[in-house]
Amino acid sequence: MNSEQQKSILAIALYAAFADGAKDDREREQIRQLAASLANENGAPDLARLYQDVLLKRISLDVAAAMLQDPGERQLAYEMAVCVCDADGRQSEAERRFLDELKALLKLDMGQVATFEREADAIVDLGEAAAPARVIGAAAVASPGAVVAAQPNATEAELDKSILNYALMNGGLELLPQSWASMAIIPLQIKMVYGIGKAHGVSLDQGHIKEFIAAAGVGLTSQYLEQFGRKLLGGLLGRAAGKTFGKAGSAATGMALSFATTYALGQLAKRYYASGRTMNTTMLKDTFQNLLGPAKEMQTQYLPQIQQQAGTLDMGRVMAMVRGV
Repeated sequence: MNSEQQKSILAIALYAAFADGAKDDREREQIRQLAASLANENGAPDLARLYQDVLLKRISLDVAAAMLQDPGERQLAYEMAVCVCDADGRQSEAERRFLDELKALLKLDMGQVATFEREADAIVDLGEAAAPARVIGAAAVASPGAVVAAQPNATEAELDKSILNYALMNGGLELLPQSWASMAIIPLQIKMVYGIGKAHGVSLDQGHIKEFIAAAGVGLTSQYLEQFGRKLLGGLLGRAAGKTFGKAGSAATGMALSFATTYALGQLAKRYYASGRTMNTTMLKDTFQNLLGPAKEMQTQYLPQIQQQAGTLDMGRVMAMVRGV
């Protein structure tokens, strides 16, 4: 896959990110920063410019789709678009219309599309199962007058072990070429945060957990885009048509980021619930950034375990993990 084909797939992914028209300024800025950071990858297209081209419609969706001639590349572009649209939950009507248009432009094999859409729906269902859809009376992130924290029903060592296990699994998922692998990372993060809250006697719903993750400075859509972008540029993505494209490349970078982000989020959640949910957005973001650096350094220490996880992961095991089986 050459740089022009990479550029076309990333343009389609950016179109997917903005398909619902509902991205707030914070999320748009995170996506812009992501484009700038990925542009530093060796041989990467000028993604900062591509981001502007998509926003200003200087590159159209049909032109980006027409650049992809290989059936596997077209399938991969569609899979990335679906995953980006699913990043923050169920697809909106605007996102469904976008995906229908994209499907037609890419002239996809409907059998392959149907198989992948079933996989994607299964992962989205897992995300919804990771925490209840609604909990009456659940407090928002950093709400005024938050309750005094209850003593956790798990030891700190037990919580740390659970956080590490989630981080190892998400690091391992980054080493897999299948599109569903990266899709599973956020549902597992939601499951982790929900479990830490329950250990402290609090059951926030998935909406509030997503707010908590966003308040820490981790955008749901931008996190997916980063995972997919690094896999694409590193050549790891591409289960479509029974092959992968290129070499593993920046897979190690993506693995380190997913491991570190998950670990830092878990440690942040532990502090958040222990404080009685009194941390405001600024404190959440600052604390997360302070935790992220040491978490990135830990990745080297746990590399053998991450690689071992990757060797044992399949969709069934990941689904069982999110369901708590």
